[in-house]
Amino acid sequence: MNEILKGVRVLELANVLAGPSVGQFLAESGAQVIKIENPATRGDVTRSWKLNKEEGETDVSAYFSAVNSGKLSVALDVQNPDHYAALIDLVKVSDIVIASYKMGDAEKLRVDAATFRSHNRSLIYGKISGYGDQNSKVGYDAILQAETGFMFMNGEPGGKSVKMPVALIDILAAHQLKEAILLAYIHRLKTGKGAEVSVSLFDAAISSLANQATNYLLAGHNPKKMGSEHPNIAPYGSIFTCQDGAKIVIAVGTDKQFEALTKVLGLSNLMSEKFSNNSTRVKNREQLNALLQNAFAKEEASVLLTRLDAVHVPSGKLQSVQEVFASGKANHLLIESGLKTVGLRNFIAKMDKYEIPSHIAPPPSLNQHANYLFTKILGYSEEEKKKLE
Repeated sequence: MNEILKGVRVLELANVLAGPSVGQFLAESGAQVIKIENPATRGDVTRSWKLNKEEGETDVSAYFSAVNSGKLSVALDVQNPDHYAALIDLVKVSDIVIASYKMGDAEKLRVDAATFRSHNRSLIYGKISGYGDQNSKVGYDAILQAETGFMFMNGEPGGKSVKMPVALIDILAAHQLKEAILLAYIHRLKTGKGAEVSVSLFDAAISSLANQATNYLLAGHNPKKMGSEHPNIAPYGSIFTCQDGAKIVIAVGTDKQFEALTKVLGLSNLMSEKFSNNSTRVKNREQLNALLQNAFAKEEASVLLTRLDAVHVPSGKLQSVQEVFASGKANHLLIESGLKTVGLRNFIAKMDKYEIPSHIAPPPSLNQHANYLFTKILGYSEEEKKKLE
């Protein structure tokens, strides 16, 4: 079996989450990913984004570890002529570049697609930015959540708007860039030609509004805060508290599932005209939820979940992140070094004809692989390497 992208070399000129997420995906797929970091800023800014309980000395924070496993790190100041020359030498022997810059910055630093591709015509240059070519603002996830409707919709009815606790716009944009890069790579395999592909956080966010966007565009419904409820389906996303205090979420998508739910709860009488189909359930959502809560309050969570699973009613226990990992169900997604967990896999697909690397190196320290890269890949002499110190 072959690692999917073995032999592919990637340069990552990206910080924080979106671009580096693409880099880790490619590393997990077998590519060699070289993270280019600015020594003047002590590398990727997330190296210093630490929780209070984290060690102060290490330059590998928990946040940085989220999307930087499997990479090689080299510190190059692109405004230093010798460092820039080394970067161009790496460009010449690479297949893919991942870059994250706001409008105009890449051109000022001479790390833009046109400059790089003048040295390597078959290069695929993948760019991620906050707003594309429309705005030179710095694009951070929380701001994009606010500007694209996500934060407006998120929260309890009548309550404050709340950002999502994961930088989901970054992650969604990363998925879009992965897709674009892979399509460009397929095109290169067919034609030998490189390409420039670009994704903005703004466009990724808008395209991910999905049914909330079409609810407005096609039906004139301006989405509002509904807590965990769903505007089109009921009961879907509803949270109910059981007798033992545990909370259960249900997601009923069909009338058949609702009928099964009522039978488990001893509420077959709810299959009346008022709740017999999804439209009437949406219309009478508050009354329905009150009746269901009364029934859930009489049940023990674990017993009820078993009964719901048996009749294929989508349901699950509300869990903390700690509970999720304590369950052991996610162990196959952990990246480990020795006896220590050092990260989380980004690429989770299972493929029967290709090998996903079972071992992934832990996130690198800043400039950890400089000597290896300059010696083994670029073949620099000791004198040439000394210029880069």
